[in-house]
Amino acid sequence: MENRYSTKQRIAAIIGLVLTFALLIGLVLSALFDQSGRLFQAFLFASIGVPILCWIYIWLYGRMTGKKTIADFRPEGDTPTDGQASEDASTSDDDTITISKRHPHQ
Repeated sequence: MENRYSTKQRIAAIIGLVLTFALLIGLVLSALFDQSGRLFQAFLFASIGVPILCWIYIWLYGRMTGKKTIADFRPEGDTPTDGQASEDASTSDDDTITISKRHPHQ
């Protein structure tokens, strides 16, 4: 069986999971024990901001290298040919599926 992820990717994923869990535990503990609320605000901001920044980093890496990443808007290579979403879609297999916009009162 071929390994899909390199050792560096696995280590980065483990570090990301540990950081996420540490942020969540810190958020809960600061909510329970911080009297001023400043530490809670910092943990709340970090718990929301860090995953968003990680997603942006992964997305930019994929755009700059031309590789598909988990942060792509259209996974599975589902890109329209003309750059816009079409109203009709069909498959080239034995079964043909056509989707069109129809109003119920036509």
